[in-house]
Amino acid sequence: MCSTSSRIHNIHAADVARRETLAWLQLGLVDELTPSGFRKLLAAHSSPEAVCSADRSTLSRTVAENVADAIVRGPDAKRLDAALHWLDDPANLIVTLADAAYPRLLLEISDPPPILYVKGDPAWLQHDALAVVGSRNASQQGIANAEAFSSELSDGGFTIVSGLALGIDAAAHGGGLGAASSSIAVLGTGLDIVYPARNRDLAHRLAEKGALISEFSLGTPALASNFPRRNRLISGLSHGCLVVEAALKSGSLITARYALEQGREVFAIPGSIHSSLSKGCHQLIKQGAKLVESSRDILEELGIVVAGTTKQAPAEHAAQTDPLLAALGYDPVDLDTLCERSGLTPDTASAMLLTLELEGVVSRVPGGRFQRVR
Repeated sequence: MCSTSSRIHNIHAADVARRETLAWLQLGLVDELTPSGFRKLLAAHSSPEAVCSADRSTLSRTVAENVADAIVRGPDAKRLDAALHWLDDPANLIVTLADAAYPRLLLEISDPPPILYVKGDPAWLQHDALAVVGSRNASQQGIANAEAFSSELSDGGFTIVSGLALGIDAAAHGGGLGAASSSIAVLGTGLDIVYPARNRDLAHRLAEKGALISEFSLGTPALASNFPRRNRLISGLSHGCLVVEAALKSGSLITARYALEQGREVFAIPGSIHSSLSKGCHQLIKQGAKLVESSRDILEELGIVVAGTTKQAPAEHAAQTDPLLAALGYDPVDLDTLCERSGLTPDTASAMLLTLELEGVVSRVPGGRFQRVR
């Protein structure tokens, strides 16, 4: 008897959950309804189901008449069916403002999205996180820094949050995924679209070992207006934001600005005064961002006790013993200048450069020049 009663209760609970999910989706697919309008309706009507059941006159007391009309009309049936079919995959779910799984830090920002589409493990949404962002057209040094910092920060207890873009974002995700605390990608499209397509394999890895999230409904394309909205979530999910490389007009500076507005810490890695990709970081530092030279700087600033001492990196050791690497420094330089600085012959210097390239310590850059990568 008790067993039968329990099964009936479970079936009833499942039906209630399905109805609630359907109501959240129906409202989320109303294009005219903004996140702030959605939250106002929830405050006025207590639940999405109550909103969906309200008549036009009642709804128009809270939102504009065209929005009320759209809610009464309901979303496109094909889009709703597609969303429900997407949720049939156990790797996919939605997390709403009413859920305990909703990221607690997002509740602190001024415009939290009512619905998050999630692919992967939602447990990472509750983990302490740090945003790592930067240029899409990153230098080899910047990519190496992003991956190394992200790996160390992930091992230090922070899930790495970034935007799945090429360059710094992709390197940050790679570093986070390879370490203890994984990585979360915040998309500016629906989760059924991977943008850019070149990061499809990375997106699959994130779905398996981390998470992808978006406030945009399925099928939403990569519109320019979506990415500033995405950036506020990258910073909003995180205790701080690290900018690795950024030009003066980089979208990463938008993320850093959101981070400041949200009361998050902002960190920046300095670079060469001759590099346009360092200008944005230098501007942030002038404006009060914390200059960082290692992941230890960030962990200590955020109150994480770092045990032990930092091991000397192979490239740092080589700089003390290898005259060519010591002469190279960190700015791009041509072969003649390297020979003049080091006293080596062109043949000897070329052979050493080739070895350093194969070891991943040096890379070739446009103009027949060379640059340290690490």
